[in-house]
Amino acid sequence: MNPVQATHDTLGRWARGLRANWNAWWHTLFVGAQILVLALSPTSYRAGTHREAVLNSLYRATAPLLTWFLVLSALVSLVLIRIVVATATSYGLSQYALEVLVRTLVLELIPLYVAMFVAVRYAMPGAQEVRKHLALQQREGSLPERQGLLVNELLPRALGSMFSVTLLAALSSVVALVLTYLAVYGFSPWGLPGYTRAVGSVFTPAVTLIFGLKTLFFSLAVAVVPLAAAAQPDRLGRYSRRSDMSEFARLFSVVLIIEVVSLVGNYY
Repeated sequence: MNPVQATHDTLGRWARGLRANWNAWWHTLFVGAQILVLALSPTSYRAGTHREAVLNSLYRATAPLLTWFLVLSALVSLVLIRIVVATATSYGLSQYALEVLVRTLVLELIPLYVAMFVAVRYAMPGAQEVRKHLALQQREGSLPERQGLLVNELLPRALGSMFSVTLLAALSSVVALVLTYLAVYGFSPWGLPGYTRAVGSVFTPAVTLIFGLKTLFFSLAVAVVPLAAAAQPDRLGRYSRRSDMSEFARLFSVVLIIEVVSLVGNYY
């Protein structure tokens, strides 16, 4: 093969891949901005069928996941709490165990695995349903208008994902804090003043703000990234099936960036 032609083909593939990635990220930002504007406009889902669709999405995104996720979260929290408490005690650093648990478990781990859990169990399967529905409508020649797609399909699912991530993160944090107290002090009420003081020393106003913003941006990422990919046609204008792994990798990269930014805000 001609080396010049091979180099030209390689550069061409690289340029097409770069352009496709740029278009995908730009489309994600654009759809995310549209969904955010609609979410901040209650008139878009206050009454009628839109209200029913939003309430149905909130229920489907949360109720089927709630029990099993809280059980799983409690088990994971118990294992991590036991490891940290036992390790800190063996090194004579038990006075730091509470702060380490709150910082690692509540501030960092729980929002992260809540976002991934909701993404895998609700957001990504829902996005595949949207894309399959769009492909069927395209074959029938009845594709909806852009505004109708946003209001009727994307917005209810996005609000459901955001609500699910926020609620599960809040409940899991409460469960983790309760289990931490029980693991350290047992069922005695005498450790409550010291425990609340230790937890309060971690949740300073700045840390609390960063925690809230991180959870919010995690919920936005889980809500927007899969749906934006589902609503984007391929280069031939078709809604063909996409790889779940590539979409998960894109979502995980966004979540990872948010996590790194939050770590910088908390510890630098």
